[in-house]
Amino acid sequence: MEITAHIEFLAREGELLAEAAEKAGPGAPVPTCPGWQVRDLLRHTGMVHRWATAFVVEGHTSYHPDGGEPDLDGDALLEWFRKGHRLLVAALTEAPDTLECWTFMPAPSPRAFWARRQAHETTIHRVDAQCALGTAAAPGAVSTRTAAAVAAEVAPEMAADGIDELLRGFHAREKSRVRTPEPGVLRVRATDTDDVWTVRLSAGPPRATRGAEGAADCELRGTAEQLYLTLWNRLPAGRVTVTGDERLAGLWRENSAVTWS
Repeated sequence: MEITAHIEFLAREGELLAEAAEKAGPGAPVPTCPGWQVRDLLRHTGMVHRWATAFVVEGHTSYHPDGGEPDLDGDALLEWFRKGHRLLVAALTEAPDTLECWTFMPAPSPRAFWARRQAHETTIHRVDAQCALGTAAAPGAVSTRTAAAVAAEVAPEMAADGIDELLRGFHAREKSRVRTPEPGVLRVRATDTDDVWTVRLSAGPPRATRGAEGAADCELRGTAEQLYLTLWNRLPAGRVTVTGDERLAGLWRENSAVTWS
């Protein structure tokens, strides 16, 4: 996807997140983030937006800590979130393609990295906000381990891009906990976009490539949206078709959570 497309998704998803959060109320539980209420979701996502903006605007070339979450609630918290989201969209829109700053995954450029990463950060948390609201545009309610959740609509091209970032970006890092002493090959196949990934699981970090390379021990098949939300643990595994060694699908569910640190 182009940088401009990521920025457009970021702008839209942030507005939808704020709308859902406002309707749900700050005390509403977020079923897809056990233990969180909407206020926690706004504080976290708003903090991440400001953290990303600092790299783009101030050009930090090494890791720079976030500014922490605010002690705000209610309308003041919502306005703080919206302001930070607008600042991030403006920063990425105005940044030159020659921008130099720190990133934490490979990308064509720092501007491309931050636009993509924040588009998906915001999309996933928009889904969380709409699950808290319980009125997301979706085929219907589904059950998670903790509560009823709703599958929010994610454009196929955005979902496929997010799967790629998750498999070939996040879980290619040494920090990934998706490891097994018994190696296996997991295939991820999007039925509506024809995207396919082959993920080799072992005692080291997963190694994912595009395409159907060799035989697979387990395959996850579904629409790009279903796979995106399932791989990010926003939908239960039952929303995609699992064939072959279900141990590998279970390994992903149990160990793939990406946490802030």
